Amino acid sequence: MSYQRPDGHTFSLYLSGGAGTRRLDGPDARGRPGVLCIMPQGHSSEWEITDFFEFVHLYVPDDQMRRMFAETFDRDARLMALPEVTFDDAPVLAHRLRQMTEAILAGGHLLAEEAMTQAIHDLFVDPRYGGMRACTISGGLAPHVRRRTLDYIEAHLGETIRLQDLADIGQLSAFHFQRMFRASFGVSPHGWVAHRRVERAKMMLSGAEPIAQIASACGFSSQSHMTRAFKLGTGLTPSAYRQRQ
Repeated sequence: MSYQRPDGHTFSLYLSGGAGTRRLDGPDARGRPGVLCIMPQGHSSEWEITDFFEFVHLYVPDDQMRRMFAETFDRDARLMALPEVTFDDAPVLAHRLRQMTEAILAGGHLLAEEAMTQAIHDLFVDPRYGGMRACTISGGLAPHVRRRTLDYIEAHLGETIRLQDLADIGQLSAFHFQRMFRASFGVSPHGWVAHRRVERAKMMLSGAEPIAQIASACGFSSQSHMTRAFKLGTGLTPSAYRQRQ
C-alpha cells in the first residue's frame, strides 16, 4: 500500500489487529490496537499489510487544520507544524478518535464533531507533538448568545445539529464554543441536545404516535438510537416509559 503525498492531514487509529501491518520506509515496528499514526499533508509512505485489521482514518484539510490551530491557540497559522508519527501510544488522543468513531457509527453527529475538535486540540497540547497552551477563557457565553443558541437547538431538534452551526451563532471557533457552552450550562453541547431530545420524546410518548416516528421527529438517527439515548437518560426504554403513562 502506497500513499503518495496526499492532500490534507491524516490521523489513523488502530482499533483491532494490526500485527500484520508494518511500514517499509519508517521505523521497524508493527501495528497493534490503540496505536496512532499521523501523516501530515504531503507525506509519502510505503506499507506492507499481511493480515486483517480495523482502523479509522480522520482526514482534515490543511486550511481547516490551520484555522483551528490559529483560533485555539491565538497563533499565526503559518507556525503550525504537524509531526509525522508511526505506531505511537497516545492514550488521550486515541480515546478521542475512538469516541468519534463510536459516535459516527451510532449516528451521533454532534458528539462526533465535539470529539474531532477536542482530538485536534489534544494533539497540539501533547508535549510530544507541540506542547501548546490553549487561550484562557473566563466566563461563559454572553446572555444573548445563550438565548439564541438554545432557541436554535429547540427549533432544530428534529434535524442534524452541527457544532459549527452553533459556534457560528456566537461567532466563535468550534473549540472555544464547546468550552464556553460547558462553562455556561455545565454540560457539553451534545449533552444538552441529547437531554432536550429525550425530553421532547417523553412528551410525545404520551400520545399514540409510533415510536419510530417519534425518533425521527426528535432528531434521532433511528429508533434504536433513540432507545439507547432514552434509556441512558431515564433508565427506561421508550416502550416501558409509554406503558407507565
